[in-house]
Amino acid sequence: MSAFSGKYYYSIDLKGRIIIPAPFREIISSNYSTKLYITNHSSEKSLCIYPLEEWTKLMEKVRTKPSSDKYIQYFRKRVIGSATEIEIDKQGRILIPVSLREDAKLNTNIVIVGQLECIEVWDRDEYDSLFDPSKVDKEDLSRGLAFHGL
Repeated sequence: MSAFSGKYYYSIDLKGRIIIPAPFREIISSNYSTKLYITNHSSEKSLCIYPLEEWTKLMEKVRTKPSSDKYIQYFRKRVIGSATEIEIDKQGRILIPVSLREDAKLNTNIVIVGQLECIEVWDRDEYDSLFDPSKVDKEDLSRGLAFHGL
């Protein structure tokens, strides 16, 4: 199965809609149903868009975890509690709910990033400041990736 990968720069329109990049729409139409879920990222100031099938896998995994665990409680409140079902319209757009736009501090310019099983949506300034290669400790990154065989 294809995975979401790549980075795309877009804008949010006045109604709060964004275009899903054509390569991502192709992956969705070829491998998934048309239903998607959009939610807060668990630990970043961004949003995640999951195809229904990937969302269902994630929910099944969460159900097996102890609900008394503070990290699971946080995840359930932050991610599951903010999840909204959406669909792509005929122009390839989705509507991002106001509450999620506010949570992620999305302004006009955004970055849409493929992350294998989901799609992330970032404010462009936030993304650029967090993932600026000049700010990365290259030695530490190399060691960390080597530890995982990458």
